[in-house]
Amino acid sequence: MRTGEIKALSGLRIVAAVWVVMFHFRPLLQMASPPLYDSLKPVLDCGAQGVDLFFILSGFVLTWNYLERMGDRWSTRATLHFLWLRLARVWPLYLVTMHLAALWIIFTLNYGNFPSPEAGSLTAISYLRQLVMVQLWFQPFFDFSSWDGPAWSISAEWLAYLLFGVLILVIHRVDRATRARGLLLLAFAATLPPLILLVGSGGQFYTPWSWLPRIVLQFTAGALACAAVRKMRPSDRGRTVAGLVSVLLLVAIIGALYWFEAHPLPNIRDDFGLVDVLFMPLVVALALGSGTLPALLSTRVMVYGGQVSFGLYMVHELVHTAWLWIMAQYEITFAPSIGAKLVYVALLLVSLGLGILLFHFVEEPARMWMRRMVGERRPPVDLEHTPQSDVPEPHLVRDSVDDRPTTLRIQAG
Repeated sequence: MRTGEIKALSGLRIVAAVWVVMFHFRPLLQMASPPLYDSLKPVLDCGAQGVDLFFILSGFVLTWNYLERMGDRWSTRATLHFLWLRLARVWPLYLVTMHLAALWIIFTLNYGNFPSPEAGSLTAISYLRQLVMVQLWFQPFFDFSSWDGPAWSISAEWLAYLLFGVLILVIHRVDRATRARGLLLLAFAATLPPLILLVGSGGQFYTPWSWLPRIVLQFTAGALACAAVRKMRPSDRGRTVAGLVSVLLLVAIIGALYWFEAHPLPNIRDDFGLVDVLFMPLVVALALGSGTLPALLSTRVMVYGGQVSFGLYMVHELVHTAWLWIMAQYEITFAPSIGAKLVYVALLLVSLGLGILLFHFVEEPARMWMRRMVGERRPPVDLEHTPQSDVPEPHLVRDSVDDRPTTLRIQAG
């Protein structure tokens, strides 16, 4: 079976993960270097939007992989096989970080003067819900839903995976009846309801159950966008233009964040959430484009960063929480200084290092072990890049199933 990799989307994963990490670490940056924080504040303060980018990427990637395999007709066996492979993708690392978080809570209960705020949720019911990744389904807000903070998004994605068997049937039929332009319009429309809710709820991005339309509709938008990309056959010039468009979209996202910071919209407190509408076009432009930003995200370092991004995403908040506890327990003052800046950088490097270790010693070995249980023996991720001659470029996608890459080695959170 031939494989296809859109390397720019692999590289985009590490960008989204680092955005979330910087969002959580921003209070430390503010203490260590106020001028640097002030200059980056518009981008850092909305880093939680990186999760929405992950949701779109996830829908895109899974549709690329499974539109032909599962979209033609319902198959219980194929759906269960898909769910097992998804479980192999996220569950091992999720379990490790979940139990690390539980051990940390227990540690703070038995040592020091600052027990973890999550100590009250250390119950058997909470454990069972988190074990099977459904903890978010029982509460309207994701805050404090999981012992390891970022795990809420994995619970949300698990819901999307369970719905995917039905969603892909719908996408396949819409794909057969709709041109690429129509699919893009539908994908764009799917991203709008969360923003309409944002505007209509008093301008607050986080409202009761707001996580539900975010995961369902952003995931669906990514799936529709992928169906559109599969139909496109841009020329080399078209791919260059798409690459330039991706740069313009990135500039527009960053520019909008700085504009909203300087000119906040009345009655919309979380106006930064409006930039979500540009995420889907950005993913499409990167999937089709060449040169400029796609080339940068396709470098070996960025692609490898995309591979280890899940580990970084899942472990960084444990590092952050532990350091905050150390500061409180030992009365460490984090004032602007060279030492504080070095500590801040060290915390980021520790998070990245742990993410890399988790990728190589937990995520990939456990994933391949679980795949072998259902007869999948081909490594899901190769650290060495596939030779270019063996990988069809996105612009070579044809209408014939035989000419299409059947798997894509990029996964989103």
